[in-house]
Amino acid sequence: MGTQGSPVKSYDYLLKFLLVGDSDVGKGEILESLQDGASESPYAYSNGIDYKTTTILLDGRRVKLELWDTSGQGRFCTIFRSYSRGAQGILLVYDITNRWSFDGIDRWMKEIDEHAPGVPRILVGNRLHLAFKRQVPTEQARAYAEKNCMTFFEVSPLCNFNVIESFTELSRIVLMRHGMEKIWRPNRVFSLQDLCCRAIVSCTPVHLIDKLPLPVTIKSHLKSFSMANGMNAVMMHGRSYSLASSGGGSSSKGNSLKRSKSIRPPQSPPQNCSRNNCKIS
Repeated sequence: MGTQGSPVKSYDYLLKFLLVGDSDVGKGEILESLQDGASESPYAYSNGIDYKTTTILLDGRRVKLELWDTSGQGRFCTIFRSYSRGAQGILLVYDITNRWSFDGIDRWMKEIDEHAPGVPRILVGNRLHLAFKRQVPTEQARAYAEKNCMTFFEVSPLCNFNVIESFTELSRIVLMRHGMEKIWRPNRVFSLQDLCCRAIVSCTPVHLIDKLPLPVTIKSHLKSFSMANGMNAVMMHGRSYSLASSGGGSSSKGNSLKRSKSIRPPQSPPQNCSRNNCKIS
């Protein structure tokens, strides 16, 4: 009986985000604008909680988001406290056409500081398509976000404007905060020029670069690349040549270079030599 292999995950990272704010600010509209993903809660009890999953692409990595919409009603505050455990990011949502929803952000900030301290958060002004009914100026909301060290977005689920961008930016903040950028660094793709320089310098001593049939600018770049990457010592013909040698090392370098010179065969003495020991009997 063949063993069934482990299923391949369709994502690289899994993050849990909460959408908080007063009731009727359009948090459900934001979730409904996301077409992909599941909408059924993995838990049996979901009264007062809307759930949605979506997958975004961040710097070539697939990030799956679990989005939880906690109701803004007071009787669901205990639910927010329980679901805030394990949350990795929070979206504070208000309605730009409702001044009271923006004033209520302070209350939600206190709840977050008490039950989810230190969790990254961003401020989201919803229903931008109703800007002609605006009650919260953009400058005031942006100043509030900067005061509380948050990123600020104004979104419109109806026009599909800035919704994915807000989730992407919060995901970036969370991953950078947890040191995930260290994972991306080794996967950096070298440029074609760096690859060519690395290939040439790895098999050519520095003092022989000038003899290569290349333009002067490229030779200068090869020398700089060799010195910057510590590749100025290359083993050639069993000997090591290095430009970064000390005073004592310079004499040894001269000796090694002298030894590397070819030994000329002895020449026959000239026929008009006057010395006796040079005559051939």
